[in-house]
Amino acid sequence: MSSPDDRPVHALSGGAVRRSLLLIGRGIASQPRTFTIAIIASVVYGIGLVASGWLLGRITDGVVLPAIQGSGVSTGSIWLAGLGLLLIGAVTAVAVALRRIYAGIGALDVQAGHRRAVTRQYLRLPMTWHRRHPAGQLLSNANADAEAAGGVFMPLPFALGVLVMIIVAGVAMIVADPVLGIIGVSVLPMVLVVNAVYRSYMSPAITHVQHQRAVVADVAHESFEAAAVVKALGTEDFEERRFASASRTLRDANIAVGRIRSVFDPVIDLLPGLATLGVLAVGATRVAAGVVDTGAVITTAYLLTVMTFPVRAIGFVLGDLPRSLVGHDRVSRVIDARGYLGAGRHRLGDAAGADQGLRLDLDGVGVRVPSHDADGAATEADLLTDVTFSVPAGRTVAIVGSTGSGKSTLVDVIARLRDPSAGVVRYDGRDAREITDSGRTGAIALVAQSAFVFEDTVRGNVTLADEVEPDGEGRGRGYTDEQVWAALAIAQADGFVAALPDGLDTVIGERGASLSGGQRQRLAIARALIRRPRLLILDDATSAVDPLVEQAILAGLRRSAGDVTVILVAYRTATIGLADSVVHVERGRVVDAGTHADLLGRDRGYRRLVTAYQRGREERHELHEQHERKVAR
Repeated sequence: MSSPDDRPVHALSGGAVRRSLLLIGRGIASQPRTFTIAIIASVVYGIGLVASGWLLGRITDGVVLPAIQGSGVSTGSIWLAGLGLLLIGAVTAVAVALRRIYAGIGALDVQAGHRRAVTRQYLRLPMTWHRRHPAGQLLSNANADAEAAGGVFMPLPFALGVLVMIIVAGVAMIVADPVLGIIGVSVLPMVLVVNAVYRSYMSPAITHVQHQRAVVADVAHESFEAAAVVKALGTEDFEERRFASASRTLRDANIAVGRIRSVFDPVIDLLPGLATLGVLAVGATRVAAGVVDTGAVITTAYLLTVMTFPVRAIGFVLGDLPRSLVGHDRVSRVIDARGYLGAGRHRLGDAAGADQGLRLDLDGVGVRVPSHDADGAATEADLLTDVTFSVPAGRTVAIVGSTGSGKSTLVDVIARLRDPSAGVVRYDGRDAREITDSGRTGAIALVAQSAFVFEDTVRGNVTLADEVEPDGEGRGRGYTDEQVWAALAIAQADGFVAALPDGLDTVIGERGASLSGGQRQRLAIARALIRRPRLLILDDATSAVDPLVEQAILAGLRRSAGDVTVILVAYRTATIGLADSVVHVERGRVVDAGTHADLLGRDRGYRRLVTAYQRGREERHELHEQHERKVAR
């Protein structure tokens, strides 16, 4: 089930100018109070600069020139001129502080908003989407791209204030002298023309940089994740060369961007200087001709001089816009991604027997995925085809099949990590797509073969920090320690946890590096059991556990978990024998279903499959005995 509205809601549409305006408008609308204060402070700063230029012109004509000419100037006039400049300076200083503080807060809030939106979408999108996107790219979307998308909002309030300042300054310069004013206001259109050329070069360069950032993150993430494999096989030099190659490409891309900016930035700096020289040259001629007063030239030249850095703020915005647009586009691809599983409206608790195991029915379930044929043409491949079987409430069913038979895909469909392309999965007789997310996750627990362990305490890994009422020590905890120990006992994990230095408070290293594979799997099983699920799915979740411990876990589960329904993906004969019935799957189809004994008698493929493990153990045991005999001789 998809979202009712599959249209893009975050991507910007239209040309470069329209997309830039939309980006700016959305950012300001997301933090209206913060940006309003920053923009008003910037406007006050700009008006203060114009006022100081106007006042300086008046002081030149009314105080400086009379004093130079010996006409005499009163002390009061000097003090009044000084106080006026001091007052304007104080106002502009306060405005600068407010602008910088609130512009920084606004920009960081916009970036945080992008990160939250991306992270929320990651949690909503199905596992099938995540498996198509490298982890490094997803990290880059949530970090570098989100940061880039909000980067333009740091100088934006300053630039908007500068626009107001340019308008006011332009009016002041034109009032002082129309000819000089036209020379002064010509700076802005020249800046826009230069930026149009700059943007045509910068946009593709920035796009390449952001893409390469994701590539570097992905290479690094793969190397970190496979650290044990890299060290065991001695491929450190290969990984180092691979990362160095990606880093060099990113470096070259950044250098290309720097070269483009190295041309753009000086040109933007040069424009106000050229206009100032033009004003001085033309103004000197007009003063000599008696057309304008000296104060008008001083006012215009001063305004252009103090506008040099503020006009750079416009350059900052125009320079950052291509990068922010690219970052926003990359973030939008995540936020606008569709295909996530729609939530239903019905609760499983409304069904009869909600306190018992969950009844599971699969009716004609099929899963098709995009693929390519031998010639590279797009086609579709069937992972599951017409899978039909039922699991009565409280029963244990083992799903058995060879590698690549579709067991994991079937588990994903049962747990509703993905929806089937055909057919229907029913919980307690109701379509799984009609069940609320909270109802489904509260009733179904999945333990995968690869047990993920957080860098947290043992207690935190089992409870996942669920919070309800605070305990007696004021700490919020969803489960008591007694419940944690009970879940650990069923999972046969209480023994090694008790032996840890701080028991439940022992902090497990990153990804459980301090634990064995079997210990991590047992913690994951305890994490599922503490939630008292009605349907427990063990996807080869005891593969790293000793067979005797595995049997103890399953026996304890039957004794302590009540009537919970269990789906068990397994390959060990002893484990399969504990199930009430078995479903044999091959090539995405159900080959046979029945008890373990029945399938051994009538299903040759099943018999060959489940006895292979036992034969392998016997062969290894025989080889070991032969080796011991040779040593004894």
